[in-house]
Amino acid sequence: MKIAAVQMLSTPRVEDNLAKARALIAQAAAAGAELVALPEYFCLMGRRETDKLDIAELPGAGPIQRMLADTAREQRVWLAGGTLPMRIEGRSDRVSNTQLVFAPDGSVAARYDKIHLFRFDDGERRHDETATLVAGSEPVAITLTDRSGRDWRVGLSICYDLRFPELYRALMPPPCDLLLVPAAFTYPTGEAHWELLLRARAVENQCMVLAPAQGGRHENGRRTWGHAMAVGPWGEVLAVRDEEGAGVVLAELDAQRLAEVRTALPALEHRVL
Repeated sequence: MKIAAVQMLSTPRVEDNLAKARALIAQAAAAGAELVALPEYFCLMGRRETDKLDIAELPGAGPIQRMLADTAREQRVWLAGGTLPMRIEGRSDRVSNTQLVFAPDGSVAARYDKIHLFRFDDGERRHDETATLVAGSEPVAITLTDRSGRDWRVGLSICYDLRFPELYRALMPPPCDLLLVPAAFTYPTGEAHWELLLRARAVENQCMVLAPAQGGRHENGRRTWGHAMAVGPWGEVLAVRDEEGAGVVLAELDAQRLAEVRTALPALEHRVL
């Protein structure tokens, strides 16, 4: 099955971001992708952390979810909708950072709320997602069926989750074929650790990793690392966008390659102590 990771340079304007995402999804679908994944915060890179509170949506309602559902249906693709802020009942000061997966008929097939919330302070740059977000608590994996009728098990994660291998191991019984990691890695952490961690998660779990990303200098002054990437089960980089700005990265999810790696090195048969 052909899969696609989208790279974006999202702005503080939701409508502009939705239009750009729709065009990139169509580009990926035209290239044959059956699964398209958007990056974290694809719908908004606000000027203030609290901007996400203003655009947060209730489940099943709002322009962001409507665009994702309509586009999945129009393009006949499985669509992993990056992340969007979702309202939490009884809270006006916090939202969840949520990944929704839409089936080709436009229905919601899965929801995952980001478990690990990012905090970073190097003396020059400071980020603290706990100021506006509430963490999720449940790992989520789904089974999707491609156009040939083959089932694929897909594990969901978001950005900072990438640093926590125990999350991915929790997704592996039964083993996933693909891990999704939509992200908005900062430039310094991405330069140091992005490829390293993506390849490590692929090797540990002997599956493919697809990582859509934010990439470039945003209007709010933040610079994200980009390098949207697909990694194979042996840890090989199959495709990468090595420049900033919007684009699409394509790769093949290959069942035979997954089986070859797991047969040659049956690491997933070992029980975790």
